Amino acid sequence: MTVQDLRDVLRERAEGPSPANPRRHDQVRARIRRTRLRRRAAAGTALVAAVAAGVVLLPGTAAPPARETTTAARLAPTPTAKELPPRFTAPDGTEYRRLATAALEADGAKKTSVTIPVSGRPLDVAGLCDGEFGASAPKVLVDGNHTGLRGFLSCRKTMELQPLIVPPGATRVTLTFDTTTTGWGCVVKKKGGPCVRVPEKRADWDLAVYEWTPPSRPVTPEPVNAFPDRAGGKRLASMSTGVYPNDSTIELEVVSTGGRIGIDQLCSGDLAARMWFTYQVNGAKSPSTSMCGVWKEGPYPMAMSEFEVPKGKKVTITGRMGLWGEHTNRPVDWAVAVYRN
Repeated sequence: MTVQDLRDVLRERAEGPSPANPRRHDQVRARIRRTRLRRRAAAGTALVAAVAAGVVLLPGTAAPPARETTTAARLAPTPTAKELPPRFTAPDGTEYRRLATAALEADGAKKTSVTIPVSGRPLDVAGLCDGEFGASAPKVLVDGNHTGLRGFLSCRKTMELQPLIVPPGATRVTLTFDTTTTGWGCVVKKKGGPCVRVPEKRADWDLAVYEWTPPSRPVTPEPVNAFPDRAGGKRLASMSTGVYPNDSTIELEVVSTGGRIGIDQLCSGDLAARMWFTYQVNGAKSPSTSMCGVWKEGPYPMAMSEFEVPKGKKVTITGRMGLWGEHTNRPVDWAVAVYRN
């Protein structure tokens, strides 16, 4: 996970867009808990049956280690059909229809696949997690290939939607949801101590694929909240606003007073969290791509990117922005702010 990814996760947990139907997902989580209890009860019954059949584990021995496996999911309906809705309406009126469902369990396979038809309508994947923050989140592969999207960011307690990008002209694709890790970081618990490996966390994931029909006309997003006058020990120096896709570039000038500036961005609209921003400061390109924060209430969800600049000199900031996935008639209102010491 990069520094920018960590900023995005923390910002997302501080404040994010509301799910399409918040009350429904409370009910969904309750159903998930009941499902887990039934599975545990079934596991206990299987153990009793094994003992009755003379299958026992001797003291000091252990069950064979579980192998990493891949399971195949079926087109809806499936056993997870009650956990993610067959249909729902987004706040901007967009209608979603479920095509398929899948599931990954914390103590089960790390991969699952499903094949879906492609009609040409936009596609999203949905995830609902039952587990701890920081648990392995599924990566989404299309016909075995990464699409450039990073998949689900974290283990959220509400339904999370991500855009699904398929090859042009495809009529059917196979999606693989994969929680297999490729390596974990380490943390130093005390000064001068060793870097201790971070243990892997697993969670239960309920997954679905949806197609949606674009609204018949553009849906005007609500205005973005005003940036605070001060943030991160800096004062607001300049800002720019617009509505994507009509406005997709910016140019700002400020005079640096402390040799360092910060750039942050806020967005509104149903697809706000899918916006990305790249910047050049005095012609030097930023090495990372920034995501957009959604701020409706509570503390300001700061995720400022900082840049070293000449003190007391005029600084030119140019930027461009885009949006992952389809966005027909679903514009995003955005604002970019520059802060200086």
